[in-house]
Amino acid sequence: MGRLNLIDVTKSFGAVEVIKGVSLDVEHGAFVVFVGPSGCGKSTLLRMIAGLEEITSGEARIDDRVVNDLPPVKRGIAMVFQSYALYPHMSVFENIAFPLRVERRPENEIKERVGRASAILQLDERLKYRPGQLSGGQRQRVAIGRAIVREPSVFLFDEPLSNLDAALRAEMRVELAKLHNSLDATMVYVTHDQVEAMTMADRIVVLDAGLISQAGTPLELYHKPQNLFVAGFIGNPRMNFIHVTGKASSVDGVTVTLPNGADLTLPVEPRGDVTGQTLTLGIRPEDIRTSGGDVSLAATPTVIERLGIHTVAYANIEGSDNIFCSLLAGVTSAEVGKPIDLTIAAADCHLFDSNGQAFERRVAMSAIDPTLLAHSGKA
Repeated sequence: MGRLNLIDVTKSFGAVEVIKGVSLDVEHGAFVVFVGPSGCGKSTLLRMIAGLEEITSGEARIDDRVVNDLPPVKRGIAMVFQSYALYPHMSVFENIAFPLRVERRPENEIKERVGRASAILQLDERLKYRPGQLSGGQRQRVAIGRAIVREPSVFLFDEPLSNLDAALRAEMRVELAKLHNSLDATMVYVTHDQVEAMTMADRIVVLDAGLISQAGTPLELYHKPQNLFVAGFIGNPRMNFIHVTGKASSVDGVTVTLPNGADLTLPVEPRGDVTGQTLTLGIRPEDIRTSGGDVSLAATPTVIERLGIHTVAYANIEGSDNIFCSLLAGVTSAEVGKPIDLTIAAADCHLFDSNGQAFERRVAMSAIDPTLLAHSGKA
């Protein structure tokens, strides 16, 4: 089994509180990703689970056993670090076998476990090589193999792909997802890259300043962010935000006035009288069109990025100081300095109050398999 429970866990360095009361339940077999900007506490939280940092208060449980005071080796975890941390004078076989030799395991057991791990990671033909003879991706596989042979309850990954180039990162994301499926293992993964989080996780935990801002499946966080921070962090390119003025609340939703003077009624659940309040409208770049929306925005592109499959346009829009990012068709005729009309649909918009909290959207996302939205799966 590989259950992990954090109960009101905190961490302070002197007077500085880094983790401010985190509670989380992770069931066996989950792939949970901690994501957030630098300094949010994600690596500190992982190191507390691993036993590399003391827990100031609260409890960490692995398989229903409190591990606060246990050393890392007795917690039933294995950790893969950002640096490969391989022994350069040892072969791949000996690097993978090292934790088993420390435990004084029998030689036949060592060979069996290393053989099983190398087969999973496609390292059979590299077992006699030394780390200096391997590529970056192969070295990271060796580090992962060293974790696999320990047969832990929980695998911990601390930004393991950050040292790889873009192509290898994409390749290793696929390999890690396949590894998770083949091992049926519990994995907790830390990254600052929300693309890694979206592509690999069953469950994403978004951290902000030592607190959980939101936890959910990738599609939950994408389609139903609970606050401005999560809305701006999840999605690439990031969500556009426009300051709007509340005009009215009704059974149809909340009507707001855009900077260009146009009114738009958003299908969200009203929360009291919004008249005259400064609210924030959010719209994702991929939901912006050049025709067919409910309201039009006059825009003048300042930067155009042509990526083939689509074109990214950064533009100034009428009445707003914010740069507006649009993900348009790859063959769009948009040009720098040439005004264009962009359209948005009310059903695609998000709305946030003055405190940054989201209004609940009424939109029934019928095009999305509900099992994907609700696939908490395991965490």
